[in-house]
Amino acid sequence: MYREWAPDPRLAGRVACLWVNESSSAATQLVVPDGCVDLIWGPRGAQVAGPDTGPKPVRMMPGDRYAGVRFGPGAVGELFGVPLDSLRDLRVPLSDLESLSELSDLEPLAGLRPSEPLFDGVQRALVVRLRATPEPDPSAPAIAEALRAGRSVREVAWELGLGERQLLRRSVRAFGYGPKVLQRVVRFQRALGLARRGVTVAEVAVLSGYADQAHMANEVRRLAGVPLKRLLDRSGGEST
Repeated sequence: MYREWAPDPRLAGRVACLWVNESSSAATQLVVPDGCVDLIWGPRGAQVAGPDTGPKPVRMMPGDRYAGVRFGPGAVGELFGVPLDSLRDLRVPLSDLESLSELSDLEPLAGLRPSEPLFDGVQRALVVRLRATPEPDPSAPAIAEALRAGRSVREVAWELGLGERQLLRRSVRAFGYGPKVLQRVVRFQRALGLARRGVTVAEVAVLSGYADQAHMANEVRRLAGVPLKRLLDRSGGEST
């Protein structure tokens, strides 16, 4: 069972949600790109899930419990103390990141509610750490939103008063990859959200900015590894 909670107000604007995922049976959880970065505690220890550009199947056994903190797209800033693109498509132990090594010693899975040790200790530590690091690029939300709205990379650069190379550098620093990859990810997430609300496939393709249904089908397969319908049918289709 997957559940989410809102973060402490002091983390608003940086943390998208707190989450817990518990497995009652053997299953494969398919994690798909969403532009976010997560701190995860689970059977494999405490890890950073870097920005993904493709699907990440996770085998879950009965009784497995995962807890996480999800940072919104472009909201990590310099929290990890390393370039975000160096974590792309990786799962890195928190103990390997000097800036967050103290979090690897916490035992968040002792509780399952925001008022219990799971989120209290982690959130307090994050508030302190975030106050000690520079704020994220203030243009990051505008970049993501413009690409989500269907603007081309060139249009986004022009609207923000940036050169395309400047936009590339800012995007890699804020999201862990360039604006073209970010565009594919946010478009895919928009399509997935519309499809989950029951919008027809043809309408999803148009509303999400794809050239046609075939274009959308190819992009979904590249990012999720499975067709859209199968992704919607899977119990393990969470994006983390």
